[in-house]
Amino acid sequence: MSLKRHARHQPKGPVVLVIMDGVGRGAGDEADAVSIASTPTLDRLWVPGTRGELRAHGKAVGLPSDDDMGNSEVGHNALGAGKVYAQGAKLVNAAIATGAMFEGATWRTIVDRGARGGAIHFLGLLSDGNVHSHLDHLEAMLGAAAKAGCKRLYVHALLDGRDVPPFSALEYVDRVERYLANLRLSGVDARIVSGGGRMGITMDRYEADWAMVERGWHTHVLADQRTFSSATLAVETLRGERPGIIDQDLPPFCVAPIAPIQDGDAVVMFNFRGDRAIEISRAFEDDELAKFPRVRRPDVFYAGMMEYDGDLHIPKHYLVTPPAIDRPMGELLAQAHVSQLAISETQKYGHVTYFWNGNRSGMFDDGTETYIEIPSDNLPFEQRPWMKAAEITDRLIAELRTGKHRFARVNYANGDMVGHTGSFDATVLAVETVDLQLARLQRVVQELQGILVVTADHGNADEMFQRDKAGKIQRDKVTGQPVVKTSHTLNAVPFLIDDPGRGDRYEIDPERVKSAGIANVTATCLELLGFIPPDDLEPSLLRFR
Repeated sequence: MSLKRHARHQPKGPVVLVIMDGVGRGAGDEADAVSIASTPTLDRLWVPGTRGELRAHGKAVGLPSDDDMGNSEVGHNALGAGKVYAQGAKLVNAAIATGAMFEGATWRTIVDRGARGGAIHFLGLLSDGNVHSHLDHLEAMLGAAAKAGCKRLYVHALLDGRDVPPFSALEYVDRVERYLANLRLSGVDARIVSGGGRMGITMDRYEADWAMVERGWHTHVLADQRTFSSATLAVETLRGERPGIIDQDLPPFCVAPIAPIQDGDAVVMFNFRGDRAIEISRAFEDDELAKFPRVRRPDVFYAGMMEYDGDLHIPKHYLVTPPAIDRPMGELLAQAHVSQLAISETQKYGHVTYFWNGNRSGMFDDGTETYIEIPSDNLPFEQRPWMKAAEITDRLIAELRTGKHRFARVNYANGDMVGHTGSFDATVLAVETVDLQLARLQRVVQELQGILVVTADHGNADEMFQRDKAGKIQRDKVTGQPVVKTSHTLNAVPFLIDDPGRGDRYEIDPERVKSAGIANVTATCLELLGFIPPDDLEPSLLRFR
């Protein structure tokens, strides 16, 4: 089905969609780094008639409930697809509830290895943040494996502190230890055998830092890292040695007796989100891997919770089928021969390409599409809150001035990546950096008689401190300082259109936007590009007069 021309609108210049990653609409109080930041550009663009707030969490992006925070993966799926699809956590919950996960060939192969004496290693994020993983899923698999007769069940615990409170690791370690202790009562050797912070080992993405994966390999597979008698002691000791370190940055450790991954074992990566699971999956599965020396590659049966890359089929075996996202915006525009540009730095490059395109690698039409990756720094984000925003804008402006691109999408990662560090002052600078780039970009888009659209994929920088159930900012009982929050938020995100040539021809529909989510952005952008959005998309937010 081809796109049809819009009868009442044809743009003169390009339509440019800016995704301010992690910049939501907060409460405007001391926790809100977005409101505290100096944002003259956003303030100037926040014009009645062309502004609104969109839902970017929970059911609006395909998550199980409205208590679930949005994230960059599902956010860009929704932005690119224009529809709401059941996402990772919801799919896994259903597969466990119906028993379908445990009836499939992949699970049967896993427990067959365990029943024959091999160990089953469960590797993933020890969290209930529901962004990359959930402890309920891990416990369900541990219980099912023990019931199937598997006697050696080992957990490799990646510590979160990012999608959950920054110093909460022991809460999750304690919960898993209690569960494993019950399994040991039935004669199962069930233990946490390795771990480390998610931003230090294993969970790299977009090939930004393969050294993280190498450290994870040494921790989980070779078991040659510093060893402690328990995961609890490891966390307590490492915290004592590095006061103030948050969970995501904790160094790697092993737990005695060590349990290296051996020939004949099975390995389950229980993260359901793909971006930070692909590289460790390749380390297990690639016959040739030049990224780091593996020392040895055990002969194991490796499976992911889901297929993390549908085009490259990574991994080869998985437990739950990911959502089939049909005809995303990139494909619709490619079929209409509309030239399009996608640009970001490494940290979010896959979000404006892979996730935007419905979890597909590569282009739909290399004749009309241009993808540009600006390499990210391998430095702590709070030390470089400006990240590569200026370089992205430099290149984007140069590309727009060629006249080649009718539609461009750009992600500025600053609000999210710096927000996750918990550094308030750095996050304020990150937001101000993005605002400065918007000012630069706005001038050029206006010069080209184009339309600038600005939104976000979820909140983060808008709520930097924890709140109690009443919404009051929590404070440390000793220091009185606010308790740091490093996770995403449940807040709405901004949506605005800057179109000097609009006149009074259209506006954002004030009634429709009240219940809209970020999936509505696709149809809106298609309409701004001069096309009638397909009926199966979430509707455009525009109302023509």
